[in-house]
Amino acid sequence: MGDEDLLATLARERGRALFGYAYLLSGDRHAAEDLVQEALVRTFSRRRAGFTPDDAEAYVRRAILTVFLDGARRRARWARVRHLVGASDEPARDPGPVVGATLDVRAALATLAPQERAAAVLRWCEDLTVPEVAARMGLADGTVKRYLSTAGHKLEALLGPLPDGTDETAPLTGGRTRP
Repeated sequence: MGDEDLLATLARERGRALFGYAYLLSGDRHAAEDLVQEALVRTFSRRRAGFTPDDAEAYVRRAILTVFLDGARRRARWARVRHLVGASDEPARDPGPVVGATLDVRAALATLAPQERAAAVLRWCEDLTVPEVAARMGLADGTVKRYLSTAGHKLEALLGPLPDGTDETAPLTGGRTRP
């Protein structure tokens, strides 16, 4: 049985059961339809020899679960960082200064070497300590400190003074905890 025949058979004979499974996971009709569609695409976009309808259904069910869990993880991750994008309960009165500052920071970051930029973003934007940055980048603490020093001097020349970060092991924001 070819892929197209197998897909048609699976959709005809087991489509309702697959939709029901996806609906139980998502609790939403449209989300369930999307889950089944994505799972079918993922399953049948790669050629697999010797698929029986039962094998294909098992693959599609596993793909439905994987797509659902991936989406849930993505939504949870987004919920943890959504506030960093700048959306708040009360809208900004004049977005001009914020937009200008954002563009200035982006332009200043673009002048840094890739390693300097990565270290600066992890340290000053992600609020990681130097040892945490070093671990993420797979470098020694001293190397990260050198990158941060160089990046800090370049950024200060373009943006003005950076926050005081003399204690390299402590996060920059005192009370905030990261997930």
